[in-house]
Amino acid sequence: MSQAPEQPENGRTDTNPVASHPDFMSALVTEHFVLQSAAGNTVSEASARASLYMIALSSSLVALGFASQSPRALAPFAAAVLPAVFLLGLFTVVRLVDTGVENLQFLSAIARVRSYYRTLGPQAPAYFGPWSGVGDDAAEALAMLAVRRRWWVGLFTMASMVAVVNSFVAGAGVALLVNTLGERQVALAVVCGAGFALALLGGFYRYQDHRYRAFKPPKPPR
Repeated sequence: MSQAPEQPENGRTDTNPVASHPDFMSALVTEHFVLQSAAGNTVSEASARASLYMIALSSSLVALGFASQSPRALAPFAAAVLPAVFLLGLFTVVRLVDTGVENLQFLSAIARVRSYYRTLGPQAPAYFGPWSGVGDDAAEALAMLAVRRRWWVGLFTMASMVAVVNSFVAGAGVALLVNTLGERQVALAVVCGAGFALALLGGFYRYQDHRYRAFKPPKPPR
């Protein structure tokens, strides 16, 4: 009479000998730590870049305030400083979107590791709860933040914060240019500057939305 196969004492259903090897668990924990560090680095880099841009903008505004005391110096100084600040902001925004997508990639990879942790025993799901709150596929749940989110969620990223400020910097530059060339037509300058700033914001939002929607999380192993 054949005997039924013995059930593992810890309640695991994984029959893969590689997955149950101690070296595999050691490598998995190491990978988890590396992914956490990488995700933290993306947040640190984003904060540093945003701070660098804001410091450069604040310094430029202070310098413009001093230059405004001389009408002859204000126009050439603004023509030199504002485009430089705008380009710095543009590069910063692009990189902030990159770090946001990278952070989502690292978090999805961590979710895959945690999905394996949930199979280590009958009590494991109580300590490694799903990030989504509705299932085990946490990587897919994270992707929902980027793909199936409300349209206004993208307005609250760090990249959006810098993009708003940088768009109004560009709008101010356009307004100054129109006011200088248009014989002091202040109303026209304000309208042109505001319209240019809003157009930049619309272009940024479409770019950010495209980058996040292009993100495809890896499927967790079954």
